[in-house]
Amino acid sequence: MGIFGGILLVVGIVLFFVQKHHKEKLRSVRLARSAAIADLNLIAAEIAQEMGQGSWRDYVKVNGKIQCDQPLNSELKQSPCVYYSMNVTREYEETVTRQDSEGKTVRETQRGSETIASNSQSTPFYVQDKTGKILVSPDTADIETVQILNEFRQGKQSSGSLSFGNFSIDLNVSLGSGGRRTLGYRYTESILPVGRNVFVLATASDETGELTLRRPTESGRKFVISLKSEDELAKDTQRVITYSFYGMIASLVIGVVLLLLALVS
Repeated sequence: MGIFGGILLVVGIVLFFVQKHHKEKLRSVRLARSAAIADLNLIAAEIAQEMGQGSWRDYVKVNGKIQCDQPLNSELKQSPCVYYSMNVTREYEETVTRQDSEGKTVRETQRGSETIASNSQSTPFYVQDKTGKILVSPDTADIETVQILNEFRQGKQSSGSLSFGNFSIDLNVSLGSGGRRTLGYRYTESILPVGRNVFVLATASDETGELTLRRPTESGRKFVISLKSEDELAKDTQRVITYSFYGMIASLVIGVVLLLLALVS
């Protein structure tokens, strides 16, 4: 009872930080100035002429379509994109020994998994609306992606090399020793595709020469690239805030009650 109460307290604390993060995200969506791309380019050019390049920055929200002349190819599926993340997981089973409630030794088979490889990569791209286009530097952004691969391949291979698309790995190096029996490997990959409409929440700045949407330097301002519209993003974020709040309260209250009962008993 006491252990379960402690777990619930930890869950409550985690939900507190989840709620805090999404509150800042929703506040950022409301704080940023909605702007047409042509207006941003015009303001930046005028201020650069008067005060010099790199003198202006503004926290803005922009809607447009992703354009990229030299997109990435995702590592596993080789799909054109401006950002991808991939993960390769080994699924296994192992025999473990434990003692039951009567003190008897019990052997049982358990399943588990471990990540043997993961990678993500992004490239700068343009967002174009009806008025013009602007460069986006996506480093460190909170990027919403589309999952294009979730495939499990059976096989007991635990030595040699493993490959999928442009990915390959030496299993002799990546896998440690032990009694784990490989069941197979799961491959997952998500991308931000070229040609999709996106909502970008970022700081517009020409400090590097070309006007670019990039990570804000001010604390509490989020850098978001979303496939949702502004309204959809705001509604989804508010929903997470609400659910995490009630989950936090329930976890903390029940956790405290269980800990008190454990102490009393």
